[in-house]
Amino acid sequence: MISVGTYEAKTHLTRLLDQVGRGETITITRHGVPVARLCPIQMTTRKDRTEAIARLLAFVPARKTDGPTVREMMEEGRP
Repeated sequence: MISVGTYEAKTHLTRLLDQVGRGETITITRHGVPVARLCPIQMTTRKDRTEAIARLLAFVPARKTDGPTVREMMEEGRP
């Protein structure tokens, strides 16, 4: 992993973005302390998103249909 100071990052941003585009990860430091990271983004496909949504929905409990809805309780003035 490459590490650069804020001045160098500002001065050479285009070059650093080219490196990130080739898969490098760059840490930006201020006075030697890491403050940010430039890293390549991962592109997702529709299939990836659909699978992720399905995994999330597996955690959602089934909706109860035997009682009043929140809207009905609000209209009745129930807390």
